[in-house]
Amino acid sequence: MTGWVIAFGLAALAFLALLFVGRIPRSAREITAAALLLGLAGYAWQGHPGLAGAPRTLAETKGEAFDEKLAEKRRGLAERFGPAAQWMMLSDGLARQGKTKEAANVLLSGLRDTPDDANLWLGLGNALVNHASGVISPGAEFAYRRALALDPEGPAPRYFYGLALARGGQLQAARDLWAPLAAGAPDGSQVKAELEANIARIDSMLANGAPVPQ
Repeated sequence: MTGWVIAFGLAALAFLALLFVGRIPRSAREITAAALLLGLAGYAWQGHPGLAGAPRTLAETKGEAFDEKLAEKRRGLAERFGPAAQWMMLSDGLARQGKTKEAANVLLSGLRDTPDDANLWLGLGNALVNHASGVISPGAEFAYRRALALDPEGPAPRYFYGLALARGGQLQAARDLWAPLAAGAPDGSQVKAELEANIARIDSMLANGAPVPQ
């Protein structure tokens, strides 16, 4: 119980400090509150306040290795141009150094300036999944869904959210996102071929009794 009191107290103090000391503008208050709520959601999901503390080495706490090919594909589908590009480049640079938490925080900074940028929300989802070593945390789920809401017809949110779902074992959810994306992709394109191959593998796994999370 004490852990929850401390968590909520720190969140409230952080918001008040930003509000009265940092004097954040009114336009940035919503995204700031959302970021704090995402932190509390992650604590609620993964935190264990009743357990004793235990030190961890760098090797145990570092996220997944940076995937250069995946980053290049993301740039091709999404933020190669536009205001998100500079934030994504900085985030990628930190992720390459294994600083996955800082990589996500950079994108939160970008979202304070442009809270309706679908590419930044998508990047945040990817960064949070990378920080959690492939696990889709509540914060990552929120970021992906926000990207989808802002860019429902864009290929990037559906592709990368589906990829995270598939890697997390949520095969049917991944298929539901990828099937219409594959159907609408240009004939003969690499993305279409890749999606169709992935969907075929998912269908095979589901037919062989792979569990489907509810």
